[in-house]
Amino acid sequence: MPRPTAAQFAYGSATVVVTTLALLLLFRTESGIGVAAVGTTALALGLLVAVRLPLPRHRAAEAAGRTATAGSAARTHHALEGIGARERITAGRSSAPAPAPADEHSLRR
Repeated sequence: MPRPTAAQFAYGSATVVVTTLALLLLFRTESGIGVAAVGTTALALGLLVAVRLPLPRHRAAEAAGRTATAGSAARTHHALEGIGARERITAGRSSAPAPAPADEHSLRR
């Protein structure tokens, strides 16, 4: 189970406080059972708000990308099985030729 974010804590806590105050003022309850019912309702609503809050984009992408990353890693490994060591080193680089160092001259003209 993922750990709750600071936003989930903040929204859940704010929901509990605001809901408790609103329900206590709305129902004007003075009995212990009424206050307990209001508190329980506010806690349940705060928990619902915190759980339903969308995850940040990087966490959502990370959670969704776990299986995709494993699949792409397997495909890459399978594709690189038949390639030699020199080709493996340059597999991730672009196909453009590397520029000649400044102190060396090219023989091509």
